Parts: sequence; structure tokens; C-alpha cells
Amino acid sequence: MNLALWIAAGLLAVVALAGGISKTFVPRERLREIRGGEWVGHFSGGFVKTLGILELLAAVGLILPAVVDVAPVLVPVTAACWVLLMVGAMITHLRLGSPRFATLNAIYLALAAFVAWGRFGPESFTA
Repeated sequence: MNLALWIAAGLLAVVALAGGISKTFVPRERLREIRGGEWVGHFSGGFVKTLGILELLAAVGLILPAVVDVAPVLVPVTAACWVLLMVGAMITHLRLGSPRFATLNAIYLALAAFVAWGRFGPESFTA
């Protein structure tokens, strides 16, 4: 179970890192041209960059606290926050008629819920 939780957290961290880098450093106009990025046209550049920074922090928060053993409770807290972020992403994609991306967000949500459940519960770092 511990290995599965590490793999899930690692996958989410990679997704968060990729999304965070693109939202933070790629211009909004360029993001809008990419398939699945149409949603950025409905939000301000500041909002998109804020999401990107939150995703970069999530990438760090899903892995680093456990690796360095400093406040490892941040791993499930970060995963729980990722669940909330994915709810918002799913709503946005569904409103804009992109069920495929909403489904992808649902998969990320399920992975994050698994990490939050596992790290708060049976495979807690504090146990």
C-alpha cells in the first residue's frame, strides 16, 4: 500500500509540475491555442498564473515533506487540496463542453483522494 501511495503521489506531482509550469510561464494566448486550454480565455491572466503557482506548490507538497521528513502531514493536506482543485477543473471543463478533460480531472481527483485517505489513515507518516 505504501508503494502504491508513493506512486500515486509521484504521478500527481508530475501532473502538477507540468500544469504549473505551463500555467505560470506560458503566455495565456498560447495556452488558449492548445487543445484543452480553451478555458483560459474565460479567466484573467492573473488567475491562470495563480493556479499555476498553486500547482507548482502542490508538486512540491506531494513529495518533499515526506522525503525530508519535515511536516509530512502536508502530503495528505496537499492531496486534499488537489481534490478541491480538481472539482473546480471538472466543473470548468464540463461547462465549456470538454467532458474528456473533465474525465481526466476525475482520474486525478481519485488519485489525490487515495493519497489523502492513505496518508491520513492506514499509511500515515506519523504512525
